[in-house]
Amino acid sequence: MNGRPLPLAGIRVLDFSHVLAGPMCTRLLTDLGADVLRVESTKHPDTPWRTASDAELDRTYAYVMVHRGKRSIALDLKSEVGNDLARRLGTVADVIVENFSAGVMPRLKLDYEHLSPANPKLIFVSMSGYGHDGPRRDWTSMNSNLQAYSGLMMATEREGSEPVSISNSWMDYIGGLHAAFAVLDRLADRAKTGRGAYVDLAQFECGVATLGALVMCGIVDGTLPPRTGNRSAGAAPQGCYPCAGSDEWIAISIENDEQWHALGGALDHPAWCADPRFATLIGRQRHHDELDELLSAWTRTQSVDEVEHRLTVAGIRAGKMRRMNEVLGNPDRQTAFRFVETGRENGAGRVLHSALPFGFAPRSEPEFGATPKLGEHSADGLRDWLGLDASEIARLTASGALV
Repeated sequence: MNGRPLPLAGIRVLDFSHVLAGPMCTRLLTDLGADVLRVESTKHPDTPWRTASDAELDRTYAYVMVHRGKRSIALDLKSEVGNDLARRLGTVADVIVENFSAGVMPRLKLDYEHLSPANPKLIFVSMSGYGHDGPRRDWTSMNSNLQAYSGLMMATEREGSEPVSISNSWMDYIGGLHAAFAVLDRLADRAKTGRGAYVDLAQFECGVATLGALVMCGIVDGTLPPRTGNRSAGAAPQGCYPCAGSDEWIAISIENDEQWHALGGALDHPAWCADPRFATLIGRQRHHDELDELLSAWTRTQSVDEVEHRLTVAGIRAGKMRRMNEVLGNPDRQTAFRFVETGRENGAGRVLHSALPFGFAPRSEPEFGATPKLGEHSADGLRDWLGLDASEIARLTASGALV
């Protein structure tokens, strides 16, 4: 970034992860400057992102988003030579990340127990769905069943509706964020103690961690917290209200009496504020359905942009619902501030990447490396990490270990 050293520069990360949860963790480490060497194989491509031919799915945005700037080495981990190379790479890695089911890495003898004696500074992160102990340790997992088991599905929608998951692989992103945080924590500890660590992350627990008070309510008094949909115990009215046009919506949240009176003024309906039913937050909570009807009747007659303008000028928390193709297309380009256009991606043209959602002063523009083709850096990785020369790499290629 404009010559500024990144915080994880010089840190080597050996990435055995696949699909999204683990790759999201290592993507964040890459963005912070780590040298991430991704272990892959044409025999077991990372579906659905890769194909064995390595021809089409390399260029999907989902793959580009989580693997930018990494390097790829193709190893047959089930061959003796390929497995030995992976162990040698593990002895010089600072961090290893894997999100296989419990038992896979021990069977390959690539787990923390096998690698740490030769590399006591190693930080090894396992991030399976249910963790590596307990009765569910051997269960496989996906985003939806992890949301169900964590209780997250019962925190969405409203009472009486069927359980609904949060889309866009929520658990994978949450798991990746927690895993990256764990790596940073262990690196800070290693800087003081000189010792590595084993991190056993259960992805479902990451979902539980986001529920906070809802889980505690169930433990303290044994009751199930109500499913409130768009509503909140600390605000009323609060919801997403229809505006003029087709499928246009505005989200509004009123937390106190001052905001309530400001809303009445902004909407030219001061009589609402004089209604004793709505005089207090408790009253507005009790009569939320009536408030929703009043607000919806007004917002339906107005354009969403007009409602957003009038409310935000009045100091009210409000925001129009934007579709995915509008997120980067709004006139003020607010979101675009965090997106960066990078160079060509494997012949797919220029690609727009999301940067880390925080900046530093003075601000600098991130520079993201291209997404690797499968095995593109096998020779470079073995040379840089293990010091192998061209003849040794040629011999390994001929042996079939690099596939």
